[in-house]
Amino acid sequence: MNYIFIFLVLISIICAVITGRVDKLVDEMLQASQRAVTVAIGLIGIMAFWLGIVNIAKGSGLCEIFSNIIRKPLLKIFPDLRDNNDAISNIAMNISANALGLSNAATPFGIKAMEDMQKTNENKSVATNSMCTFLAINTAGFQLVPATVLAILVANGTENPTQIILPTLIVTSIAFISALFYVKLLERIFNKND
Repeated sequence: MNYIFIFLVLISIICAVITGRVDKLVDEMLQASQRAVTVAIGLIGIMAFWLGIVNIAKGSGLCEIFSNIIRKPLLKIFPDLRDNNDAISNIAMNISANALGLSNAATPFGIKAMEDMQKTNENKSVATNSMCTFLAINTAGFQLVPATVLAILVANGTENPTQIILPTLIVTSIAFISALFYVKLLERIFNKND
């Protein structure tokens, strides 16, 4: 990825020199840097707010209630985790944080869920079906409210940033269902071959 960015920067500099617009390139670089700081500060605010909400939910027991509500559907998706309550709880929290568009808050729960699943994994060098399923649905990134994207749009002065909510819900729902379908299909194919 670094090589791609270096390539793009070099091409931009070469094009600016050839077209005589080096001053325009420098101005745009400075303005982009300023916008990046503005967006980052906006993200700090929304991430602090949602992480605070998650901590309040954990402290008040709401996370445990939500985890119990989605436990049955999760056990259908992850049948071999019936005895691994910690993994199911962390998966539930990860899915919840991702659904709210808080991928930064979801990451620690996802890592902890993988660690919990690895503890019960008999073959430590091979991922379990549950690990693959979790990775697939986590990568699909189902979102009810794309909070991070909304924060970026607001920080950039978009007039109607909420217009992305419905398309995001549709696209991430399709991605989630597709990921779940294909991971379960591949699970059946490879389990037959074993």
